[in-house]
Amino acid sequence: MNIAVFCSAADLDARYTAPAREFAGLIGRGGHTLVWGGSESGLMKVMADGVQESGGRLVGVTVEFLAACARSNADEMVVTRDLAARKAQLLARADAVVIMVGGTGTLDEATEILELKKHGIHDKPVVLLNAAGFYDGLKAQFQRMEDEGFLPLPLSELVFFAEDGLGAMAYLEESAGLQ
Repeated sequence: MNIAVFCSAADLDARYTAPAREFAGLIGRGGHTLVWGGSESGLMKVMADGVQESGGRLVGVTVEFLAACARSNADEMVVTRDLAARKAQLLARADAVVIMVGGTGTLDEATEILELKKHGIHDKPVVLLNAAGFYDGLKAQFQRMEDEGFLPLPLSELVFFAEDGLGAMAYLEESAGLQ
């Protein structure tokens, strides 16, 4: 399975890197491919290191203005002209999507992926990996959107909130019929 992961390129605290390392190991040991932003820094590097160390493949999708920061030993590296093309390539190459902790770029990616799913543009499983409760506020906001009629489908059909990498992988494998 090709698993697109959207996450931060910032160097982060262990409460965020430990769950990322755990999930990366599950991807690699499961024989899956990480499709990610291609960066050699921050949580993106943690994910790439963990996947490679555990035997998985890496497919990076970076943008021209960040190409100098791209991982040199990825199995494949795609360079796009801008962030919109990058998001489109990440989604096109993925069988499933996991959104990890991140800043405004990750939030932008998450909302676009969910909006496309809401409109039926894709039906790929989407997981928000809620490390250290990072997405508790967003989860409450989504629940309010559902409760007040802003979502045309149940929240549970739009996104799955996982508290850890094991929960995320179990959901993805179940969704793909691998369990």
